[in-house]
Amino acid sequence: MNQETIYLDFAATTPVDERVVQAMLPFFTEIFGNPSSIHRYGQKAEAAVESAREDLARLIHANPEEIIFTGCGSESDNMAIRGVAAHQRFFKGKKHLLISPVEHPAILQTARDLAKRENFELEFLPINEYGQVDPDDVKKLIRPETAMVSVMYANNEIGSINPIAQIGLLCEENQIPFHTDAVQAAAHIPIDVLHDHIGLLSLGAHKFYGPKGVGAIFLRNGISVLPAITGGSQEFGLRAGTHNVPLIMGFVEAYKLSIEEMYARNLRFIELRDYLINAVLGTIPESKLTGHPTLRLPNHASFVFRGVDGNMLIMFLDQAGFACSSGSACKSGNPKPSEVLTALGFSDNWSMGSLRVTLGKSTTKSQIDSFLDVLPKIIKQSRKYSSE
Repeated sequence: MNQETIYLDFAATTPVDERVVQAMLPFFTEIFGNPSSIHRYGQKAEAAVESAREDLARLIHANPEEIIFTGCGSESDNMAIRGVAAHQRFFKGKKHLLISPVEHPAILQTARDLAKRENFELEFLPINEYGQVDPDDVKKLIRPETAMVSVMYANNEIGSINPIAQIGLLCEENQIPFHTDAVQAAAHIPIDVLHDHIGLLSLGAHKFYGPKGVGAIFLRNGISVLPAITGGSQEFGLRAGTHNVPLIMGFVEAYKLSIEEMYARNLRFIELRDYLINAVLGTIPESKLTGHPTLRLPNHASFVFRGVDGNMLIMFLDQAGFACSSGSACKSGNPKPSEVLTALGFSDNWSMGSLRVTLGKSTTKSQIDSFLDVLPKIIKQSRKYSSE
């Protein structure tokens, strides 16, 4: 086993940037008040939260009152889907949900739950061979009773980027709330909710070198949701509970740094990513790239290998000193084929052998070369065991 374990799973999570840690520290021990308290300790904490809200709003071209802090990206997704769906049905009688079939489980399972328990009509949008949604299909399938549309900005498993601005404009023109899960995209694509005609947008800090356990949702003025958590009046009455001030401060600091350094990072990522993709496809027989070859996240490479058990592959790679994923971190250990790859039409013999390699700001070419040196041998070994 290598002395150094090389981490290549940055789409699952990222280490917290030391600058982010430093930005959080004072809010654990010095500015520790409850933002809902009216004394000076509470006022200082509240001022920090509201300043962070203003900063995040400015970075995505929103208004501060349109930012709701949450506990993670999945909570943001749930708040968007459940909150809008419930409000639309209660006040407008709309029960038609229109989403893509390759969404994160936080969207898919929430929509299925609404269909099963609340009698919503769930309809999946068609996707192309790269898992992308065509705006023309959205135009064809939206109807007067459509409660909302949800299409992810960039796919967590296969990296493909969707034409969000075009889809958002269609929904805006038809006065249908449009939600996009931007948890993966935000680290690599500048978010502009005005330009992209986004009604609701989900974010999670730990994808861009921020802390786990904090996220946010952009909720455009004029779009209503039922409260996610009832109780106190925090977050405009939509999410009760004491603010996690240190994590909120870390979230916004991490996003600031991500925006500032995005261009330089992405240039390097694309060069390393394409080098990796070309090497894998050129040296390993019966391998395919999943997702769009160019309209994909800059740090994201994903493959399927015929006749390979993905979990076994990840285990062998881990033993060799490489931390990768067989898809979404939320699916790790699941012996069933990926829903994303199944939706793309891959047979079990292909979809069971998925591999996601995602790069981070610490990734070097020498690390990629080390990975490429062992991967063909491990694929061969995995195929041998899978066929026995």
